[in-house]
Amino acid sequence: MPNLKILITDGLDESGLSILRAQADADDRKDISAEDLLKAIPEYDGLIVRGRTKVTATIIEAASRLKAIGRAGVGVDNIDLKAASGKSIAVVNAPISTSIAVAELTLGLMLAVAREIPRADAGMKQGKWLKKELEGAELSGKTLGLIGFGNIGAEVGKRASAFGMKVIAYRRMGSAEEMKRQGAELVALEELYARSDFISLHLPLSDQSRGMLGSDAFSKMKDGVRLVCAARGGIVDEAALVAALNSGKVAGAALDVFATEPPGATELASHPRVIATPHIGAQTAEAQSRASADIASEVLSALQGKPLRWKVN
Repeated sequence: MPNLKILITDGLDESGLSILRAQADADDRKDISAEDLLKAIPEYDGLIVRGRTKVTATIIEAASRLKAIGRAGVGVDNIDLKAASGKSIAVVNAPISTSIAVAELTLGLMLAVAREIPRADAGMKQGKWLKKELEGAELSGKTLGLIGFGNIGAEVGKRASAFGMKVIAYRRMGSAEEMKRQGAELVALEELYARSDFISLHLPLSDQSRGMLGSDAFSKMKDGVRLVCAARGGIVDEAALVAALNSGKVAGAALDVFATEPPGATELASHPRVIATPHIGAQTAEAQSRASADIASEVLSALQGKPLRWKVN
C-alpha cells in the first residue's frame, strides 16, 4: 500500500506534524492559494485546514483520492459538508482542544468591556488620567446569558460562577438537569434576552444562527446590556449592533469575530464602545499544541479506518 499523503494548508504545530510524519507523508504548504490548492488536491488522501482555507465543493470534486478533511479547531463552516458527504469523505475537527483558550478570552473580554480596560490603557499612553470617566460595572451579582452551552459555553459558565455571576443558558437540545449539574439554568431564548446583564455567544455559524442577534433580539434585551462574541462572525447582525450601541440599548460589545475577516476599519470595529480583537480565541501556545495533536491523530484514524471521536458529517 502506498504511503498516505496529507496536505496541511494553514500551518500546524510540531506536536501534530510529528504524529503525522511518523505514519504518513505530510506536506506543510502554509498559505497555499485557492488556485494552487485546486491543482494539488488530487494527489492527497488527507487535508488539514484551519479557518483560512475554504474547502469548497469545487475543491472536493477535484479531490480524487481524498478520504478525510480535518479542521484544526472547532468551527467547520469553511468546509462544504454536503459535498464531502456526497463523496464519502470524513470531516473531523478538534472540538475540545481550544475550549479553555476561548473561554479564558471570553472572560477577559467580559472584564475589559465592563471596566473599559483598553480605553484606560490608551489614555495612559496618551498622558491622560481618565479616572473620573471610567466608572465601570462589576461582574459579581450580574446575570450572564450564554447562547450555546457546549464545551466552551460550559467552561465560560464555570469561570463566570467563580466571579459571583448567575449563569443562565439557552441550548436548542439540552437537559435542564445536566446543565444544572454544570452550574447553569436552562432558559428559553427570550427569557435569556430579558434577564441577562451580559450575553456571550457560543454556537456555530449555521443557516439557523446566521444573523440571529438582530434588531428584534436587541429590542428584547435589557437596556445597557453588554455583549461578548468569540464564537463566529455572522451570528450577530453587525448593522443592528451598531444601531443598538448608538442608541445605548447595548452599553458595550467585545468582539473577537466578524462577518468579514479581517473587517478593516468598519463602523463596528472602530466604534468607541466596541473592544475588537483579531479572532485570537484559540491563539494560545497550549491550545495550538493540543489542536494540532488532536487533529493529526483523528485524520490518521479516519484514513486508517479506525473509530473516530469527532466526526462532523
